[in-house]
Amino acid sequence: MRHFDLVIIGSGSGNTLPDERFSHLNVAIVEHGVFGGTCLNVGCIPTKMYVYAADVAREIAESSRYGIDSTVDKVRWSDIRDRIFNRIDPISEGGRNYRAEGSANITLFTGHAEFTGPGKLSIALNDGGTEEITSDRVVVAAGSRPVIPSVIADAGVPYYTSDNIMRLDDLPRRLVILGGGYIGMEFAHVFSALGTEVTVVARGEFLLRHQDETVATHFTELAKRKWDVRTGSPVKACETTGGGIRLTLADGSTAEGDALLLATGRVPNSDRLNLDSAGVNTHPDGRIVVDEYQQTSAHGVYALGDVSSPYQLKHVANHEAKVVAHNLLHADAPRRVDHRFVPSAVFTSPQIAAVGLTEAECRERGLDYVSAVQDYASVAYGWAMEDTTGFCKLLADRETGQLLGAHILGSQASTVIQPLIQAMSFGLPAREMATGQYWIHPALPEVVENALLSLPLD
Repeated sequence: MRHFDLVIIGSGSGNTLPDERFSHLNVAIVEHGVFGGTCLNVGCIPTKMYVYAADVAREIAESSRYGIDSTVDKVRWSDIRDRIFNRIDPISEGGRNYRAEGSANITLFTGHAEFTGPGKLSIALNDGGTEEITSDRVVVAAGSRPVIPSVIADAGVPYYTSDNIMRLDDLPRRLVILGGGYIGMEFAHVFSALGTEVTVVARGEFLLRHQDETVATHFTELAKRKWDVRTGSPVKACETTGGGIRLTLADGSTAEGDALLLATGRVPNSDRLNLDSAGVNTHPDGRIVVDEYQQTSAHGVYALGDVSSPYQLKHVANHEAKVVAHNLLHADAPRRVDHRFVPSAVFTSPQIAAVGLTEAECRERGLDYVSAVQDYASVAYGWAMEDTTGFCKLLADRETGQLLGAHILGSQASTVIQPLIQAMSFGLPAREMATGQYWIHPALPEVVENALLSLPLD
């Protein structure tokens, strides 16, 4: 039975841990799927490359509002797909080869690992064999997988998830998307902008219901202008038809398409690791329980990323990986993770970004807060864009002026929000942020400046 100083389960953010600082350790990495994790292969990077193409198509289709008449003559889906994966696949393969052949102190196991006891692992190798190993320390970075609702699984109908829909050979004429979260809304934008008729089915009354209420309400209204949106009506049955699939909803209506995309969330892969045998505790939703140092309930076992985090964001997993790497090397001076102000973005149309508390969360906590909403249309660059829907919403503590939350819906929201993330992270009050620096005129961040000035602070 081979022994290692450190075993890392998962090749996403977990693969970033063993740099030159770990060269003195005997390290094993275990990966049963495509090397590089969710973000590289089926998540952040390929989806945003699709989104960019969709943004270009949308701009062309809507260019007449600027006095430019243009049309999208043809969408070459296979060319879009190949541009993306001809770049991504070699990166994944190169990463695998580097770990398999280029790191003298690292052993790569291609297979599925699970605990058989404290510090003990069994690896079912993809080639059919089995490897039993032990380790002083283990980092679980096993990620997550798409949720498959039982009503779909039990029906036995064909479906796609975010793991495989981007590899389609042909653009579907009609696509039904089950789920109103960020994955569904990004793909709704991609496929509709490229010419597919999109139907969105969501069980809640609003799309993106975990966003601030102003954002969720406004986005749902905008989405209904572009897509066939069915809200507040869960799926009761699913069946195949001659041309594809049909969903029957609780209100008796049906939704039909040539293809079905399941975008109903992701579940941690913790249930596939036999964690009980190692003494690793989990939350009711399956996430591994970790402390502020990313340590689990089992001695020497750490966890990071989707398998333990409620955020399911790559930048969070990367931050946690840096903390874990430090703590593995400096057990006598460990670092804590900083999850105070975790930003997120939804690359749909229009784009959405958020950081901090929603207004509902402020109310629930009984905070004395103030709010302000500033429209993109109120600043000169908003005029240039003919933007009539975008806005920046801010929430701040009435007494201190410290920002509590920021929510932006509109063009380049993920970029526009960054100075607000910085202000919250370093404790810069709203008034000081607004008046203590220059704001380029006429640039889009002026919407942030004006929102800050609009907060009714003493």
